[in-house]
Amino acid sequence: MARRVIAAGVTVLATAVATATVVVPASGELASTSGKLSTSGKLSTSGRLTSAWGSARVRPNAIRLPGLARQAPPTTAQCEQTLSFACYTPDQVRAAYQLPALYAKGVTGKGVTIVIEDSYGSPTIKSDLATFDRQFGYPAPPKFSVLMPIGKVAKFNAKNANMTGWAWETSLDVEYAHAVAPGASIVLVETPATGSGSSERQVMETEEAVVKRHLGAVISQSFSGTEAQYSSEAQLQPLRAGLLDAYHHHVTILAASGDAGATTEAADGPGFYTQREVNWQASDPLVTGVGGTQLKQSGGAYTSVAWNDTYNTAVQKNWSGNKNPYPRATGGGKSAIFARPSYQNGVKSLTGDSRGVPDISMSAACNGAVAVYTSFSPGKAGWSEGCGTSEATPEFAGIVALADQVAGRWLGLLNPTLYTLLGKHAPGLVNVTSGDNTVGFYGAKPVKLHTITGYHARKGYSLVTGVGTINASLFVYELAGKKP
Repeated sequence: MARRVIAAGVTVLATAVATATVVVPASGELASTSGKLSTSGKLSTSGRLTSAWGSARVRPNAIRLPGLARQAPPTTAQCEQTLSFACYTPDQVRAAYQLPALYAKGVTGKGVTIVIEDSYGSPTIKSDLATFDRQFGYPAPPKFSVLMPIGKVAKFNAKNANMTGWAWETSLDVEYAHAVAPGASIVLVETPATGSGSSERQVMETEEAVVKRHLGAVISQSFSGTEAQYSSEAQLQPLRAGLLDAYHHHVTILAASGDAGATTEAADGPGFYTQREVNWQASDPLVTGVGGTQLKQSGGAYTSVAWNDTYNTAVQKNWSGNKNPYPRATGGGKSAIFARPSYQNGVKSLTGDSRGVPDISMSAACNGAVAVYTSFSPGKAGWSEGCGTSEATPEFAGIVALADQVAGRWLGLLNPTLYTLLGKHAPGLVNVTSGDNTVGFYGAKPVKLHTITGYHARKGYSLVTGVGTINASLFVYELAGKKP
């Protein structure tokens, strides 16, 4: 195979693209679309969607528990008693990753800025974060700015489900990045949006503007678009300018690996693909793909398994209204667009010639959902529970901010370091050895169970949780190349 250098130290092989078919779950009203994915694009001869340059919409990866907001965040015991699944506060997330030990040393993200990118944003995010901080006794960030770098965002409409969905996503992103790195500043960048959200072109233009204006050290993106909408890597190239700029300016780019396990949501419209797929940008060799784990608490200790709530009947009943399986699991697998980058040569027995996704994982499970405060809907202010790789990604952005502070510089592309640490069996990397990301759902017309077989977690690297999860008290120093 031909080899190509896409950035210094990052070499990839050429790769091929397979076909894709999408099916709508039985809970929807549409029949199987069998590849009819979009009115904004057409299927290529390979069977994959070829859309107009960057026209596809990105989707938030936040999963919010339906129902009325609570007046106070529930305890784990209350969630287990009333909902039959666990929920956690940000204090518990901090404890799970041994973060208090870092805070005691003054490692809080001080002097570092986290950039969070979302469509629409939230009109109440500053006051909501203030309420979140008061509840848990956290300090306000040194600076919190909201910017619209490529154009004005539409006026918020609380009756628009797309806007409220993105507003909730924004709240989760900001609150949990801040919870992990309380001393870091935050810049929320909002992208112009129509329909379900911003187009990938708008997202990448915003990302490029963030890098050129030197707004922050790490960009957290808790949204995704499936690779299946592209027929080749060449078709993606016009969208990658911001990623290349970020690489050259030592800005870390993070992207959620997705919440549909070994498959992805359709490129445009309802449904899931009936074969293995992964999401871009998480699959891009210049991006750190962040997957999801489930935290399990036993007394004051926490362990991690791969996140997969697809077959958890309590989760499905509370989120979907029935007990049928529905994809809710960490995204992970092999890219059909990008071949294996050189930093993954040490795990080629698992990735083959393909780029493997994700690179690292943190808390994302619905059975272990986290408390989020919002007030953007009049009369509906309060606390609700959420999950997904939208949680894991801003959490890891906070970790990167801590490491940047320790290093005294912006660390930029993390992946070569992550896989070097894996090869050295760094103690800050924690193995995730249990679980998988196999998912299933009942397709419509005819109704039958579709199962997309995923991958198993294992010691070391896996196509479920990447290099594993972290003990932050050690990992932050390892990532920074410093001794504790």
